[in-house]
Amino acid sequence: MDRIVVVGASAAGLTAADTLRREGFTGALTMVGEELRPPYDRPPLSKQVLAGDWEPHKATLRQDTDIQRLGLALKLGCRATGLDPVARTVTLDSGDRLPYDGLVIATGLRPRHLPFGHDLAGVHVLRTLDDTVTLRAQLLGGPRVVVIGAGFLGSEIAATARGLGLDVTLVDVEATPLARQVGSRVGELVGTMHREHGVRLCMGRTVTGILGENGRVTTVALDDDTRLPADVVVVAIGSVPATDWLTDCGIPLGDGVRCDIYCQAAPGVYAAGDVANWPHPATGGRVRLEQRTNATQQAITAAKNLLAGPAGATPYTPIPFGWTDQYDAKIQLHGWCPAGADVEVVDGDPHTRRFVALYHAGGRVVGALGWNSARALRAYRGRLTELTAV
Repeated sequence: MDRIVVVGASAAGLTAADTLRREGFTGALTMVGEELRPPYDRPPLSKQVLAGDWEPHKATLRQDTDIQRLGLALKLGCRATGLDPVARTVTLDSGDRLPYDGLVIATGLRPRHLPFGHDLAGVHVLRTLDDTVTLRAQLLGGPRVVVIGAGFLGSEIAATARGLGLDVTLVDVEATPLARQVGSRVGELVGTMHREHGVRLCMGRTVTGILGENGRVTTVALDDDTRLPADVVVVAIGSVPATDWLTDCGIPLGDGVRCDIYCQAAPGVYAAGDVANWPHPATGGRVRLEQRTNATQQAITAAKNLLAGPAGATPYTPIPFGWTDQYDAKIQLHGWCPAGADVEVVDGDPHTRRFVALYHAGGRVVGALGWNSARALRAYRGRLTELTAV
């Protein structure tokens, strides 16, 4: 194997490149990135960078000298538009074709859009560092902010905007913030926390329109005829895997790049990070994880398995780990929080905002959550080890 191409200048892509070198690959290594910026970390975008606590460059994952040490040909501002897994070439928007012996797909996600409103000034999504820089500049003007979507990203943006002293409304179709991520019981506590900090919550509501005047947003309309005044709207209703460039090439797709348990999608083609979809023994089905820790862990496994080949490959069966920081709360989750799971508080007290809760489903513990209880949470992570058995 003399030539490896990594598509996606992301945390997963950079980790894959770093792992390939550490595992002894000395051939040509090329990384393709759609943005002009070198790889950077995404979790700080909705928090430290948006709040102004970090300068944007601080989110960069590697300095130029570190990139150079990897012997990495970094093609930034280039978009992959096609893949031929038979000829083993990646086509770029420039028309160039990159031949490869091995390929790692780490293209991540693209934000979902509403079917209306995105043509108005003041309506934003937040996925890239440039998105954050643009949004922060508008927040400095003291606008009325409406955040649509109360998952991790939307809730963090609302908390950051409120921390800047802004008038903030958080809207979601679910009954509580983070309902899909941590369940309604913990979600109710998250909602209470936002209200205590002065955020207006419109839960269980659907956005029916985003209205404007003279090309700029003025109002968000809800299904109960509520009209929310807005100078800035952030749409955070989830994301979709960035696989449009892989259509009709023969790579299996479906909620991402469909891999086997070794992260392989086709001979010599592996995927890692938010875009990868693979079977996990803990669920009895396929999973796709939008988590920073997974981006690193899966990229390491994918890179190692690419070099080792099928005979030496290792199954990828992680215990998922995600977290969110909002106001003074750090909420961490190991494992899963499936719909209908029973929640048991096993340490601390939710009223004090310092506790550990276990999620039970199918007669076993499938998740463990800590709210400002990182040390106590570690003691319960071991209850999840059986989930990784192949």
